[in-house]
Amino acid sequence: MSNSHEVLVGHRLSKIYTRTGDSGTTVLGNGDRVSKTDLRIAVCGTVDETNCAVGLVLAEDVADPNIRRSLTRIQNELFDLGAELTLPERPAITADHVTSIENDLDALNEALPPLKEFILPGGNRAAACCHMARAIARRAERLVWQLAQRTPVNAELLQYLNRLSDYLFVAARCLARQSGGAEVLWTNLRRPSGSGSSNGPAEQRTNGNNDQPNE
Repeated sequence: MSNSHEVLVGHRLSKIYTRTGDSGTTVLGNGDRVSKTDLRIAVCGTVDETNCAVGLVLAEDVADPNIRRSLTRIQNELFDLGAELTLPERPAITADHVTSIENDLDALNEALPPLKEFILPGGNRAAACCHMARAIARRAERLVWQLAQRTPVNAELLQYLNRLSDYLFVAARCLARQSGGAEVLWTNLRRPSGSGSSNGPAEQRTNGNNDQPNE
């Protein structure tokens, strides 16, 4: 980081309120002033929510150093992703970022048993927070796809958000099992008694109310 950049950031953060947004507008990274209700601002805010939720996971007991290391890296990448959304002519998320998160996901998933049931958020605080981060990441992805219908969006950015929610789901499974814990499984209360086992992966893939990874 250059000295000039450090000075610039210092000036930006030296005064928290500026009153320039009192009219309901805000400034993008390229200097354009837009309404605070603009879709791009909603996207940026939801990415920020995702980052905050990941921070909540890190504030909990995360015993696996690999998960902690990945989540810490992801927080920095989400910050860069948000910056790209305000300055789209300067892409920050690349195919390498997507590959890294895929590799992290695969490494965690190898140690888990096959998924045969729906997983409910819970198990312990860390796992529940991770599921919350996953759900917010899914919402961020949906909003970015809305934005992509109106204006060009970096394809790797969209892929990254999709893989992120998948990673957070797998990480939540691991966190629920740490220290001898267990995942919380969904019980189909509408299933008649004696009808056999509960929903398996095939039904999981077609359940429209489920937002667990399958695509």
